[in-house]
Amino acid sequence: MKILHTADWHIGQLFHEYDRTYEHQQFLDWMIQVLQTEEIDVLLVSGDIFDISNPAAASIKMFYTFLNQATKANPNLQIIITAGNHDSASRLEAPKPLLESSKVHIIGLIEKDTDGRVNYEKLTIPVVDATGETKAWCLAIPFLRMGDYPAIPDCTNPYTEGVAALYAEAFEYAHQKRQKGQPIIAMGHLHTSNAEKTDMDDSERPIMGGVECVSASAFHEDIKYVALGHIHKAQRIGSKEHIRYSGSPLPMSFSELAYKHQVIVFELNEEISNLKSIEIPVFVPLQRIPATHQPLHEVLALLEELPAADNDLKTTPYLKVNVLLESPEPGLRHKIETALIGKKVRLAKIDSKYPASKEKTNEFITQEKLNELQPLDVFSNIYQSRYNTEVPEEILRLFQQAAQEVNQKEE
Repeated sequence: MKILHTADWHIGQLFHEYDRTYEHQQFLDWMIQVLQTEEIDVLLVSGDIFDISNPAAASIKMFYTFLNQATKANPNLQIIITAGNHDSASRLEAPKPLLESSKVHIIGLIEKDTDGRVNYEKLTIPVVDATGETKAWCLAIPFLRMGDYPAIPDCTNPYTEGVAALYAEAFEYAHQKRQKGQPIIAMGHLHTSNAEKTDMDDSERPIMGGVECVSASAFHEDIKYVALGHIHKAQRIGSKEHIRYSGSPLPMSFSELAYKHQVIVFELNEEISNLKSIEIPVFVPLQRIPATHQPLHEVLALLEELPAADNDLKTTPYLKVNVLLESPEPGLRHKIETALIGKKVRLAKIDSKYPASKEKTNEFITQEKLNELQPLDVFSNIYQSRYNTEVPEEILRLFQQAAQEVNQKEE
């Protein structure tokens, strides 16, 4: 059987406040083509279908239109989808009874009985061929929230040990069901130890001290492939070819400017074989001008050289402008936006930096010295530490004027 692994679609996401509907639709259209040309039997989508838990109607329509088109194009295609931390598990699962009639399985919620035992039958999906014969088993594990995983008494890390226990119990359940020659694969939406992150991954739920990092050893050695989501950079984990993040299909930050986004395809018999990545086209380019921070006058000159805008607004590149400033520049955005009038770019971000300040040793300030400090001393020290330059005379004059007005009011 031929399987395709993808994750972290984030349908409905805004890129620096720009709508990405066009990009997501292009990706889904491309995905349908790949499913056909690669003759995929099973599509695995490991979480974060949507960018927010309450997606817009247009985003929901886009997702279900894709499911309809994909299953019509290949009636034998089986689709297994798990919820991520950005998804509403219950909302994603709502049409589950209807979709399963077309071999689309959506797993969002972890269900337990009155004794707190996890319903592993729900999480164990038979992977079937065109005749309906079970060829393998998939542990479709969604993003695990507190209370979803087993509670381990007297453990040092309730999350990682609880998650490992859930995967162990799920594997054992599937192992009891499988017959000879039926391999087991798994899905997950979580953060693994030593995974390489992108800028956008840092905006996810903080992982304090690594307590929410799951080791690759949590997945039983007899699981033939682990399809992971949550980290947006495609990579293998623990030097293991069969434990992988597919990465996000669209760039999520300018740090991914030169990064190749992909889906993963492999064949599954009793073992996996012919594993490969398929690069996803860039539907809207990212640009960074200049490559490194330069003085404002040089930056404006480079922006003036950009090509003129055309009528193809949907593919207009997103632009990040890097500026090196000597001091605060109140009119910075206006100057850059003026230089970009009529240019074929969409200004997404201005990243301004100041010259690196010299290393200073921390000075211990006594109570007596603190009492001697004047507001102007504090302001001057903060300004110099932030911008690595003396306070301009005009700003000093304005600060002294403001301080004088405050003193007069206090009197």
